[in-house]
Amino acid sequence: MRKQWLLGGIAAVLLAAGAIGAVKVLASRGDKPGDKPPAMLEFLSTEVIMPILVSMPGQIEFSGPLVAPGTVIVRAKSAATLLSLSVQEGSRVKAGQSLGQVDMEELRYRIAERSAGVAAAQAQMQQAERQFKASQGLAEQNFIASTALDTVRASLEAARGQLLAAQAQWDSAQVTLRQAALVAPISGVVSKRHALPGEKLAPEQQILSIVDLSRLELAGLVGTHEVSRLQAGMVVQVQVEGALTEVEARISRIAPAAEPGTRSIGVTLELSNPNEQFRAGQYASAKVLLPDSTQRMTLPESAVNTISGQSQVWLIENGALLRRIISTGRRDQREGRIEVLRGLTEKDQVLAARFDNLREGAKALVLAKAKS
Repeated sequence: MRKQWLLGGIAAVLLAAGAIGAVKVLASRGDKPGDKPPAMLEFLSTEVIMPILVSMPGQIEFSGPLVAPGTVIVRAKSAATLLSLSVQEGSRVKAGQSLGQVDMEELRYRIAERSAGVAAAQAQMQQAERQFKASQGLAEQNFIASTALDTVRASLEAARGQLLAAQAQWDSAQVTLRQAALVAPISGVVSKRHALPGEKLAPEQQILSIVDLSRLELAGLVGTHEVSRLQAGMVVQVQVEGALTEVEARISRIAPAAEPGTRSIGVTLELSNPNEQFRAGQYASAKVLLPDSTQRMTLPESAVNTISGQSQVWLIENGALLRRIISTGRRDQREGRIEVLRGLTEKDQVLAARFDNLREGAKALVLAKAKS
């Protein structure tokens, strides 16, 4: 009996020592007795994608206000009094239409003065011609010296010059009289009245502004690194504020040099507006779509995270999660895709969306697509 008791005690000591060793092993692994192994992460087949090759047309955008290049300002051609205006802001006018009346009495007096000057110059010239003919006859008979004849000839030329100057002044006054009439130089819409009836006008003072809305322009700035991809005549999609749909425009001209102090070059679009749907001053944004003949590796933007300026994705590789840093290129805002330049292959399995609390090395499994 004593021998059996001794054998039982030795067995108990060995069991206790084994238990202590097991606890030490667990402690060295960082686990605790009773801990469960990490759960397997499961992802639906729709949550895992592979990079695909697609073309990514480039896009250049710029914006600005619409302007009407066909804008003219009607000005006073001489000092006068504005008697009346027959148009208001927003009135539609046609080329040659009368816009109002200006008191041109002073201008008429000036024309009468110029006309009298022409008559006086004509009389002086006629007198100079008679003197020259008489002196020429006397010189042929040697009654006067040739120098005297030269003096009379010079007087005739001076009288002729004075007549031409007087006629030019009279013609100028006639032109001023014709231009002084308030007549629309183009067809369009009155955009602003700068003067009121009864106001004393100074020469070249603004009276009315008329705008032709049938053709509008949009001027914007494009970076020097992108402008080489543009050329005159390219079709551009323009979205005007307040409009429900985009309209087409064309690049009419590109500035030959960059704007001072910037790395941008001016680009001007021409927008046809025959129905006058748009107005000058409306804000618009332009998008130039550039074709792409290259097949590029792409991912949905939702699959790419940016942390500390670096783009990264999560992969499932060999049944475990792996974080991978990638280099990106073009972005297609319309399709929501981004180009991957480096870091992936076409066979990599990438998580299509952003998940929280992912841990690199965690076990992961892609569930098979359920059959319908």
